[in-house]
Amino acid sequence: MIIGVPTEIKNSERRVGLTAAGARELSTAGHTVLVQSDAGIGAGISDADYQAAGAKLVDKAPDIFEQAELVVKVKEPQSVERAMLRPDQLLFTYLHLAPDAAQTEELVASGATAIAYETVTSQAGGLPLLAPMSMVAGRLSIQAAAWSLEATHGGAGMLLGGVPGTAPAKVAIIGGGVVGENATQMAVGLGADVTVLDRDLGVLDRLSQRFGPAIRTIYSTAATLDEYVLDADAVIGAVLVRGSAAPKLVSADMVAQMRPGSVLVDVAIDQGGAFETSHATTHTDPIYEVDGVVHYAVANMPGAVPATSTSALTNATIPFVMALARDGLDALRRDPGFLNGLNVHSGNITEPHVAAAHDLEYVGPIAALTRRPL
Repeated sequence: MIIGVPTEIKNSERRVGLTAAGARELSTAGHTVLVQSDAGIGAGISDADYQAAGAKLVDKAPDIFEQAELVVKVKEPQSVERAMLRPDQLLFTYLHLAPDAAQTEELVASGATAIAYETVTSQAGGLPLLAPMSMVAGRLSIQAAAWSLEATHGGAGMLLGGVPGTAPAKVAIIGGGVVGENATQMAVGLGADVTVLDRDLGVLDRLSQRFGPAIRTIYSTAATLDEYVLDADAVIGAVLVRGSAAPKLVSADMVAQMRPGSVLVDVAIDQGGAFETSHATTHTDPIYEVDGVVHYAVANMPGAVPATSTSALTNATIPFVMALARDGLDALRRDPGFLNGLNVHSGNITEPHVAAAHDLEYVGPIAALTRRPL
């Protein structure tokens, strides 16, 4: 199969869809790997590295999209990229379609097959292709909170961990999954006063077992959210519902009651955000204020550390890319967890949460794979 890896064009996105090591795995297996020139520069991967791995360099993105049978990316295709997709093409990347009507409409119109990293599941029900970036984003969220709390960035002028004789910042982490656990690790390491809220007692038990008295674990209700969000110096939005838009757990009214200079970091912004006052920002302009509260809502947080992120992502995705390159759509039919990644096929929406979010017809993935193209 011909696999294409274009340069990412989302604002300040320096990751790339495959490392040179990933390209070598594919080329060694007999596949053709096309990489756009300089696609890996931001992640510390040179054109020479890709060539040494057996990949072929292509100057322009349109040539990648024209030749590739499988396009491997990191972020959702931008409008100019969606216009280059064709019905017989596979796209494998993060999509986050539930809050993005325009992307959904254009992917459906393209007729291409779009497989989302974030909805592929493991046998245990986990999200193996989302997990590595969730780890990165969770850890970065605390760095972002610490930075945003600085007075020069509009924050309350607090050091996250304080120093002897001063109180540390109070950090409330909403959601104890992969993002939340990694945020907790960083916050505890910096000496913050950490509270984790979740509605899964098993999650709270796991975190309590891991971190012990260094954190408090609280069952999440409307009352406890009010209590701990309003008392926090920094709040991390770390909730996720697979395939769905994130629930708005912090209302605009709650934000208005928070202390001036407190901080909201919305890791869920790719899925629409966990805070009612959130809107997506970029690495070049990451923060804004609402009612004196600093909001950090960068939609591709792991893009800030592209070398780490690209390596971690390829480690997770390469077995699936190899399966697609070897077996095409049969790779999905043979693996129910991989099949869960199918979001759009031949003009059909095949992910139920995405269909519901946009009030569109849902077609089961197996049914869609056997249907004639629309």
